[in-house]
Amino acid sequence: MPSSVPSSTTNWWCNYDTEYAFVGFSYEVTACQSLDTLREEFLDIRKTFKGRYVRLYGACDKEGFYDNIIDAAWKAGVGVHALIWFGFDGDDKWKTRRDVLLGIMHSNPKAKFVTRVLQFGSEPLYDYAIGAEDLATEVKAAKANLTSLHIPVTISEMAYGYQERESDGSGDVMNAVDLIDAHMLPFFSAKASVASKSWGIVEDDLNWFVENGQNKKIYLSENGWPSTTYSGVEPNSPSAVADVPNEKDYYTLLDDHCSYFKTVAGGGVGWFAHIYSDNQELGYGIYGTDGALKFPFSPKTSC
Repeated sequence: MPSSVPSSTTNWWCNYDTEYAFVGFSYEVTACQSLDTLREEFLDIRKTFKGRYVRLYGACDKEGFYDNIIDAAWKAGVGVHALIWFGFDGDDKWKTRRDVLLGIMHSNPKAKFVTRVLQFGSEPLYDYAIGAEDLATEVKAAKANLTSLHIPVTISEMAYGYQERESDGSGDVMNAVDLIDAHMLPFFSAKASVASKSWGIVEDDLNWFVENGQNKKIYLSENGWPSTTYSGVEPNSPSAVADVPNEKDYYTLLDDHCSYFKTVAGGGVGWFAHIYSDNQELGYGIYGTDGALKFPFSPKTSC
């Protein structure tokens, strides 16, 4: 990053069509990581894996935490897919999180140079966290709030969430979002077996987003294959296999389709690895709970 904050975001971000293939990691923040940890791990994402972005997952309600995210991202040279987290408790804490986050976007001079997009999530349609029409209204209101900062707004959702809530107005949500942060978790498909044979599942959901996404940029924001199962992470197919070789094979599969991702309408498809460490969400991490890589990981960032 530059030594001083620029005066404008004009020509700041790369063109969307350069952001395809691997772009970074999902990063769970419920632990309210220290500033030192954020700086260390964001720098690791940038230097070790050539990641461009960190996509936040979960929530930390500690005062000033997103300021620390901005600080760490600025120092590491990565952008952030910020997140207003609904959670699973059916409460209204997300409204406070929304207000706090929007406030920091305006008060922190580096925020607009770090925040690539603001997401509502995760899976607010599928989880019935909010009415679809109400969600569309929230997206529009956030867009209006951030107009002067030129920060786009989206939701983080899987194709099935949009499909299931179509009669409830999910089409209005798709109309409202600036870009698409799509979830891709083929392990949970009723057709799943091994990761190396999951491209058809991935392609089906991607085709839905291409056909219904109005030529908007697509990222696979919550995207991975678990290396273990437990309550809440259980397959819907008796043939689905969760182990480290299959987690590795899933990312190899994505790498093998780099040329496809480059050419998808809307500026190609950039994908995140969900998630940075098993300490954040067991089974999904590229790093294990011991801090070591679970398998060699050096995905393509271009082709």
